[in-house]
Amino acid sequence: MRYRFIDAQRGRYPVGLLCAMLGVSRAGYYAWRRRPASARAVANEVLRQEIQTAYETGRGSYGYRRVHAAVARHIPCSRNRVARQMRRMGLRARRNRQYKTTTRANPDQPVVPNWLNREFDAPAPDRKWLSDITYVRTAEGWLYLAVVLDLYARRVVGWALAPRLKEELTLSALKMALGRRAADAGLLHHSDRGSQYTSHKYRRLLVKNKVMVSMSRRGNAYDNAPMESFFATLKSELVNHCHFLTRDQARRAIFEYIEVFYNRQRLHSALGYRSPMEFEALFRPT
Repeated sequence: MRYRFIDAQRGRYPVGLLCAMLGVSRAGYYAWRRRPASARAVANEVLRQEIQTAYETGRGSYGYRRVHAAVARHIPCSRNRVARQMRRMGLRARRNRQYKTTTRANPDQPVVPNWLNREFDAPAPDRKWLSDITYVRTAEGWLYLAVVLDLYARRVVGWALAPRLKEELTLSALKMALGRRAADAGLLHHSDRGSQYTSHKYRRLLVKNKVMVSMSRRGNAYDNAPMESFFATLKSELVNHCHFLTRDQARRAIFEYIEVFYNRQRLHSALGYRSPMEFEALFRPT
């Protein structure tokens, strides 16, 4: 350990001084440097490189479980070993902040029961969709994000951004989802009671596509928990670490996060540490 410390500090202090402080000889230090690395040391170095790559690919959001799932695809290793190396490397997952509800109910518009009833497992793609809205701060002002999430693989199937919180925002996200996916009469759409979701245009589009409508109970965030979890993840892994000067800058970052990273690359513990698209690709109709 003393030789390793000297080797790490030799660029800052004279080797002779370091050896004298630690009570070792210069000859002994240089003999240690010439000695070939052990197989274990080489394996640990390869593992650390894989850990660093997995951690950076996960944008600093991966704890040791997700890092292990990513690394184990290339190198056989245990979770405990990965956790131990991450501690030595000073790597830890970013913590999520609490997510706040954005939408507000309109008492003059009709609402429907909570048919989803917190049953967040789906037997197949396009059986249960969740929708909600969050906000992103930029130097130009607020930017609102509406998302449609498919519960089967936690995949974002529709999304839209706008500088104002109006019904066109949620309509655009829903139209994207309906245009991308093969929705049928077995699909359930769940949202809160926000006016953007109880509006006549939004409800009419759902009815036109034979989609069953479900809404959370008033003031109950847990009724839409996976959607709120997605927004908390988005904030933790992207928004909270960026200072967006313009709305266009935020748009580009959010597009890249959703379409490139989240749907295609991010590993989910609920999906057996697979990405949404990877998990969805494994589905076989019965």
